[in-house]
Amino acid sequence: MSHPNLTVVDHPLVQHKLTIMRDRTTSTAGFRRLLREISLLLAYEVTRELELTTVPIETPMGPMDAPLLEGKKLALISILRAGNGLLDGILELIPAARVGFIGLYRDPETLQPVQYYSKVPNLLGDRMVIVVDPMLATGNSSVAAIDLLKAQGARNLRFLCLLAAPEGVARMAAAHPDVPVFTAALDERLDDHGYIVPGLGDAGDRIFGTK
Repeated sequence: MSHPNLTVVDHPLVQHKLTIMRDRTTSTAGFRRLLREISLLLAYEVTRELELTTVPIETPMGPMDAPLLEGKKLALISILRAGNGLLDGILELIPAARVGFIGLYRDPETLQPVQYYSKVPNLLGDRMVIVVDPMLATGNSSVAAIDLLKAQGARNLRFLCLLAAPEGVARMAAAHPDVPVFTAALDERLDDHGYIVPGLGDAGDRIFGTK
């Protein structure tokens, strides 16, 4: 099945690190370190279309017109709590980015998202907005987060995740066909509880050492 809005970042380093993260024997500390490293690699791809301008500078050898990012600082929006694991690594690459948080939890019966928190940067319509969450499973939470951001003016959106399920990608494409999805892997399916298979378990639990 084709997913025209999906980009799978298949760089060998991304795939290598992801395999170690999937392994159930990988420690919490190791999982966190690998997630930070892989988020840097994913961030290169998701920011490929940032706009540039040129500015005159003086190098030690003389003057030149050099490229520099143009426009408002981009916004990174973490879907709590697991999104923070990706956020930390991306901020190492883009430390000037504005940061927002959307708190959503999945009702275990309906699998529908319930919002409990939202704090996002201003002027979202003037920024590239990158929403981060390690898992795109049912897609319900991701769609709800983007609904909220669009209602607050965001127009130039990207969604970045570590793993995606076909069901979640299809749900995102149906609800927000204008939002590209970037991931390290498209897995097989969801199980009866809405978890990605083969996946890597609960990303939040593995990042924070909880169960």
